[in-house]
Amino acid sequence: MRSPTDEELMERFCDGDQAAFEALFARHAGRVQGFLARMVRDGPLAEDLLQTTFLSVIRARGRYELGTRVAPWLLTIAANAARDALRRRQHVEAYSRESDPSPSSVQPGVGDPGMRRRLEDALQQLHPDQREAVLLSKVEGWSFEEIASMRGISTVAARVRAHRGHEKLRKLLDGLEEA
Repeated sequence: MRSPTDEELMERFCDGDQAAFEALFARHAGRVQGFLARMVRDGPLAEDLLQTTFLSVIRARGRYELGTRVAPWLLTIAANAARDALRRRQHVEAYSRESDPSPSSVQPGVGDPGMRRRLEDALQQLHPDQREAVLLSKVEGWSFEEIASMRGISTVAARVRAHRGHEKLRKLLDGLEEA
């Protein structure tokens, strides 16, 4: 017997089957959390955003259009939650800098050994739209058509975001190698 598709599980969940939701969560939680962790680079925040994402799925099940691919829909919800969290964090950091005139602590990244750490630091310097396009295309393996559909943008715009992100990453990583 074959496993039900994501779309079949979502349809069953929309009809009130709680076990179908649990199956979707088990199937996608790890991938969504990994995506969120790379977006926000904060493990506890990524865990919170994972819960927020699946809570949003519960709340939005009445608006889910049957037949819509579940994985892109989930990552769209997760990406929106991550962008909101990053905006809030920038707002809080800006406010705390205004109220605390002391110099900030050591900047992470430049002196750290290991390419992974440098890459994560460089990713965080990208605009969130570019970071998302790079992560979805290179890490998650999504096509530009899938990214465009998920974000509600043209395929060209998805390609441009990823290209600009790659170019900035290349410059940032070259600069880090020289430092």
